[in-house]
Amino acid sequence: MNLPVRADLVGKAPYGAPQSTTAIALNVNENPYPPSPGLVVSLQAALGAAARTLHRYPDREALDLRADLASYLTGRTGVSLGVEQVWAANGSNEVLQQVLQAFGGPGRTALGFEPSYSMHPILAAGTSTEWVGVLRPPDFVLTADVAIAAVEKHRPDVVFVTTPNNPTGTVTALDVVEAVCAASAGMVIVDEAYAEFSAQPSAVTLLASHPRLVVSRTMSKAFAMAGTRLGYLAASREVVDALRLVRLPYHLSALTQIAARIALAHTGELLATVDAVKAQRDRIVGRLAELGLTTVPTEANFLLFGPFADPAAVWRGLLDRGVLVRDVSSSPGLEGWLRVNAGTEPETSAFLDALADVIA
Repeated sequence: MNLPVRADLVGKAPYGAPQSTTAIALNVNENPYPPSPGLVVSLQAALGAAARTLHRYPDREALDLRADLASYLTGRTGVSLGVEQVWAANGSNEVLQQVLQAFGGPGRTALGFEPSYSMHPILAAGTSTEWVGVLRPPDFVLTADVAIAAVEKHRPDVVFVTTPNNPTGTVTALDVVEAVCAASAGMVIVDEAYAEFSAQPSAVTLLASHPRLVVSRTMSKAFAMAGTRLGYLAASREVVDALRLVRLPYHLSALTQIAARIALAHTGELLATVDAVKAQRDRIVGRLAELGLTTVPTEANFLLFGPFADPAAVWRGLLDRGVLVRDVSSSPGLEGWLRVNAGTEPETSAFLDALADVIA
């Protein structure tokens, strides 16, 4: 069928990662630990009560949820944030899409430092924003010199900075973020989806001095709430007001808002799994060194490992042994590399045993 698809979308591939109901899934950077029993009980009660009012639209401003998110970020970063400085949507992908709807669009450009999160250029394409990808240095660590040169050359309307960066796990220093903000006349988005796994201070600490800065986060990773689809950002009141112009009516369901608020009320027990995840990540790093493999220094819940002459064969060998990792080797700058996220202790053991078997 010859459909009148937009010319700039013809030939593009949708975002996706292989899924399996039989393999141990270590390919999409989820927290491997399920919600706590206390959270499940609270959710059952709250969602049961909410079910009686589902004939009504939810709070379209999600004010109670945004207030809880502001309180969480204030506690984590030491920066006092009000509800008017926080926005939430269906996963951080929708948050970023709304930023591009408001500040990108036809005739405007977005710039990112690659390899990085593969959804950034897809979101740019979906909003008719021209994408400019600038290659990172060989160690994948973004420096101020590289960042400033790229911004001055391309003069983008939106700049993406990720820390820790997916898929490399590397962090971007705050002085680099400040340099990007100083050099840019447009918006700067710092994607902190994996911030809870990192020791680096949040870019939220820079908001007061950089009014065009946006800091995006998610509850899909450290909070182990990937199925809830809740992302959020911190920015100035003016930025949040701009996003309200492009959001869909009642974009966050009542159930999503309640589930996220219950999770925030259980922050302590949910984030208690972070150290366990990091311990398994570090265990992987140590064992892979014993196997003669290289890993990229990481402050996320995942890591790059390799390089392999035939990464696809290694990926297939792991899958044949019941372990699913991510083959990122087709991305620019990632030739030969695979990515794995830390699992539970048994899941991590299964991966390490399977990998030793494959490379043997």
